[in-house]
Amino acid sequence: MVYVFSISEVRLDALPMSRRLRIIVIHGQDESFMPDCAPPLAHITPVCQSLPAQACDSHFHVFGPADVFPYADGRPYTPPDAPFAQLRRLHRQLGFSRGVIVQPGCHGYDMSATLDALDKGAGQYRAIALVPPDVSEADLAAMDDHGVRGVRYNFVAHLANGGWDELIQVVPRIAPFGWHVCIHSDQASLPELLPRLKDLPVPFVIDHMGRVAATQGTDNPVFQALLTLRDYPNAWVKISGLDRVSSIGRRPFADAEPMVSALVQTMPERLLWGTDWPHPNVAGDMPDDGELLNTFLRLCPDHDVQRQILVDNPHTLYRFGS
Repeated sequence: MVYVFSISEVRLDALPMSRRLRIIVIHGQDESFMPDCAPPLAHITPVCQSLPAQACDSHFHVFGPADVFPYADGRPYTPPDAPFAQLRRLHRQLGFSRGVIVQPGCHGYDMSATLDALDKGAGQYRAIALVPPDVSEADLAAMDDHGVRGVRYNFVAHLANGGWDELIQVVPRIAPFGWHVCIHSDQASLPELLPRLKDLPVPFVIDHMGRVAATQGTDNPVFQALLTLRDYPNAWVKISGLDRVSSIGRRPFADAEPMVSALVQTMPERLLWGTDWPHPNVAGDMPDDGELLNTFLRLCPDHDVQRQILVDNPHTLYRFGS
């Protein structure tokens, strides 16, 4: 789906010249600027309780703005702009003071937007990078100084970047920095990945609960294999992307809740939580970030466990200062 604004819907005189030019280009059907996924919700459900101090949103993206940080050629999708300032407003609404930016595929290996966000985050944000297999030690050191703490690899077919051979090339280079690998997998790719990941010499994080299909329930052998990571001190799992594991695609994605409950009950010391804002490539309902957070707090009612997942675990993995 393509989202195109008519000039009649926009007050050009209220916008800076760069925005006016971009909207005119979109109106002129320049496909390089036409978003092919929806924006996040403008209004979200209020959060039902205050979060513990230094709570961390451990998974979200920053997009553009494209007139400052252009999207990569050959990108897998073109999102609407979702800049860091917009993300900060969301975090104030939700109650997060820390966060982890995951470099998106639409920006490719160009880390400019993410590094700029880290600079603006005043030490309260960390990031996960996308890097080429020949990334230099100097580049890794510079990113580490900015607050990058890991590299991400996609094993979902429509987003695939690199692959296992590239991952094992890069791992020895990131190990001296104390970084980890962040794995975006799904029901099809996770079974083959898990045995390999357990043998890595660096920590690893499974995004979006492995994107294991909720329709198969918690008895699904792939989900049960995910739960075995409780026994591996180098393994972490993100509770995020409920819409991506849901089989119904409708808010509040209730069919994914048993998976969240099982993870919280089984391995709270190995869990992180993230919004996945601004939710690119959503196939069903656009998630409501307040609703997602309320769901987590309801399924994890113990305040000590909430603090462990939202504060202590990310503090350890992403090496936040005191």
